Amino acid sequence: MSALARVNPVTPLAAAVLYSIPMLLTIDVVSAAVALGAWLVVFAATGIGPRTVVRRAWPLLVAAPLSAVSMLLYAEPAGRIHAQIWVAVVSDRSIELAVAIGLRVLAIGVPTLVGLVGVDPTRLADGLAQVARLPHRFVLAALAGTRLFGVLGEDWRQISLARRARGLGDTGVVRRSLQAAFALLVVALRRGGTLATAMEARGFGGPERTWARPSALGRPDAVLVLVVALVTLLAIGTSIATGTFAPVWQGA
Repeated sequence: MSALARVNPVTPLAAAVLYSIPMLLTIDVVSAAVALGAWLVVFAATGIGPRTVVRRAWPLLVAAPLSAVSMLLYAEPAGRIHAQIWVAVVSDRSIELAVAIGLRVLAIGVPTLVGLVGVDPTRLADGLAQVARLPHRFVLAALAGTRLFGVLGEDWRQISLARRARGLGDTGVVRRSLQAAFALLVVALRRGGTLATAMEARGFGGPERTWARPSALGRPDAVLVLVVALVTLLAIGTSIATGTFAPVWQGA
């Protein structure tokens, strides 16, 4: 069992918020680089290999370069101008901001996705209801919706096959997709109504509820919060010590 598997699913959610707020207060390169490097070390120490990190955080490998390119081209120019094409200006300041933003997207997003992707929805629902004390009607409805989310792909396939069998699938791609999307929406709403009625009939909406799987906080949760706090202090502290701390309210 991995280290994250022993942590209550609510803890990574709270830790992500506590970690993200300080990291969003500055846009310097140093804090982002230090935080990202520290998390890679933590992942290696806890048995989370590079393959797992890439598999869970691959969307950020696309989002980070896109964010960096937009900042590179359209940030307010300052310093030496290297290139200019219409409204796009590449300057010393835009290059610095591009690197900083790209690293910050990775520094904030990678540990968040690694910690949250793959969490068992049932364990998360138990934690939200018993630890976070959220209303059980909301938690159970969200759990049911999450469980049915994987059915949408099969519904889309069945709708497409049915439309083709009836001779309705020969229109343009855009029109065909919009019609199938509307049909999928109707199916989802009908299934949601049926599920809600069934859950009410079985007592899921009652005022009192017991839980078959107890959910509580323990030592692994305290260790995770401590690690998050240390990484945050290391990143922000290094940034302040090197004089690169750049508060976002000072503008880009």
